[in-house]
Amino acid sequence: MIDADALAEDAIGPFPGCLSADLIRRYASATGERSERPRAGLAVPAVAVVTQIWAAQEAGRSALVSEDLLAAASGGVHGEHDVVLHRPLVPDEPLRTWVHRFAARPAGRNALVTLRYSTVDERDEVVAEQLWTTVYLNAGCAAAGAPLPDHAFPAGARRRPVGEYTTTVDADMPRRYAEVSGDWSDHHFDAAAARRSGFDRPFLHGLCTMALGARAVVDAVAGGDPDRVRRVAVRFAAPAFVGADLRVGVYEAGGRSYAFEAISDGRAVLTHGRVELRGE
Repeated sequence: MIDADALAEDAIGPFPGCLSADLIRRYASATGERSERPRAGLAVPAVAVVTQIWAAQEAGRSALVSEDLLAAASGGVHGEHDVVLHRPLVPDEPLRTWVHRFAARPAGRNALVTLRYSTVDERDEVVAEQLWTTVYLNAGCAAAGAPLPDHAFPAGARRRPVGEYTTTVDADMPRRYAEVSGDWSDHHFDAAAARRSGFDRPFLHGLCTMALGARAVVDAVAGGDPDRVRRVAVRFAAPAFVGADLRVGVYEAGGRSYAFEAISDGRAVLTHGRVELRGE
């Protein structure tokens, strides 16, 4: 059991939340879930817990990332995301999330900063943890904190393919995802805003792309049952553009672990993907 008072000493929060049955149904629709239980709001999709940290992410960035780094950076992009589910989440259960500093490390001319989000239930037990790594462009930092948990694409996994799965990022998907996530950033909807972000047309939310990749793996190896998922982790390589197909390749990675990657418009958009399952 976690001591919520101790958490408060070194974290921002708590931020209340709930994965209601209605939110789950809308999330399932937004991410094209095929499995009946998530579509009915009876089971929580593997990556849906990310919808609970939008407010915490904004507050954590302001409070836990140094003002000097934020001022020096020419911009920031979502670099990696790692979700660990300590148990299956339950529709309609009250949740609270705390955000903490986790790590920082230099990467060439950029700074990689990772915040950790700990979501607890009514008994103050941690039910989910997330590591959100932001790449701050043209900003330096000193190395600090713990190494990130490994989810690199394993050597030899390409010799053990499970299959390839394709979905289309339809024109309405960004709006559906924004409604459940709270992320209405202009570059997902407006071509001029997308060009200001360095791209020639609107693109899908990274965490929605992650959900599409995870969905393909869960459908392929877990019978579409999100309750079997213990971990999902990815590295974001490029955006998936609206109107393009997303092709997800799935590979055995040993034990109950599966590697995956996703390609859109001929470019890798998700790399070093990993899904780990619980024992049956």
